[in-house]
Amino acid sequence: MAGQGSNKATAVPAKSHVIHYPFWFGGTASSMAACVTHPLDLLKVRLQVRRPDAPKNMTGTFLHILRNDGPFGLYAGLSASLLRQLTYSTVRFGVYEELKTRASKRLEEKGKNKQPSFPVLVAIASFSGFIGGLAGNPADVLNVRMQQDAALPPQERRGYRHAFDGLVRMAREEGIRSWFRGALPNSTRAVAMTASQLASYDTIKGLLLRHTPLRDNLTTHFTASFLAGAMAATVTSPIDVVKTRIMTVSTSDGLLTTLRTIYAKEGLRWMFRGWVPSFLRLGPQTVCTFIFLEMHRKAYRKVRGIEDPVKQAQ
Repeated sequence: MAGQGSNKATAVPAKSHVIHYPFWFGGTASSMAACVTHPLDLLKVRLQVRRPDAPKNMTGTFLHILRNDGPFGLYAGLSASLLRQLTYSTVRFGVYEELKTRASKRLEEKGKNKQPSFPVLVAIASFSGFIGGLAGNPADVLNVRMQQDAALPPQERRGYRHAFDGLVRMAREEGIRSWFRGALPNSTRAVAMTASQLASYDTIKGLLLRHTPLRDNLTTHFTASFLAGAMAATVTSPIDVVKTRIMTVSTSDGLLTTLRTIYAKEGLRWMFRGWVPSFLRLGPQTVCTFIFLEMHRKAYRKVRGIEDPVKQAQ
């Protein structure tokens, strides 16, 4: 009896497989990725809002920028892009990881050592994307405008010096409401983006680890993130076009008016205008973001002396 009581007294609860990573990891990983993929984002925006006399394809747009603005022209609006990632991506990744961690812990408490189901991840990601879209909207408006600026006639250019100058001038010249121009299509896009990108990555990564010989390494991260990027580009393309059109104008045309105008001029082709540069940006950006994020996580586990949760589960 005494021995049995002693065993009960010294019993140690099973170690949790769920690791709570810092909230800001997604924002810094996305900012690092933005530095790599910004030129592709610039090309996508230029194609979506191009004038009739502008180049009609990605290669022509690339060469046009190099001829007129030089190599640094490919990084026009980088400060706004970084500000966008530090707001939008920090919030959407942070909220998603927090809610996913809580859901995973509940499953673990019930004796189910697995990640939440795909529908649950989609719901979590959709909510996270909406909140992130609202948080990042001012920087997103600014990012689109700064990327488009050099393509405008000189008399129409806004000439923002950097992100904070742009935000101050927008508020002074157009009112604070200009920060939230296109907030509805932007938040809708953020919902679609986060659901198709984050939920897909976690689900695909889990399937690869469970059903293939692949392990939790760079090959798996690259494969899962590449497929997630392709899905995200397809799902968000129509929303992205509408968002860009609304954000670049100074008029107060609403969503329905903008949709009618685009459809009248371009038919259904407008839905996937700029899809190729969008995928060529989103693919590398998604790959870079998740590879940088996994590097963050690996470094965190090493510093904190935490065992890899995949190895714990095996």
